Amino acid sequence: MPALPKKQLSKSKQRSRASHYKSKASSVNKCSRCNSPVLSHRVCPSCGWYKDRYVINRGANGDSN
Repeated sequence: MPALPKKQLSKSKQRSRASHYKSKASSVNKCSRCNSPVLSHRVCPSCGWYKDRYVINRGANGDSN
């Protein structure tokens, strides 16, 4: 038989336990090359750089070549 609690948990106990599982807002940084907003640990969508490396080839108008 599976283990079952003797008494029902109160709503406040349930909610306090569930409060640790809330998602956090992702941090937005500035690109070191073009100063556009970029999510941390991601390639910059405007210039294509990540950690001092050129990762994505971008044209003058933002289209990939």
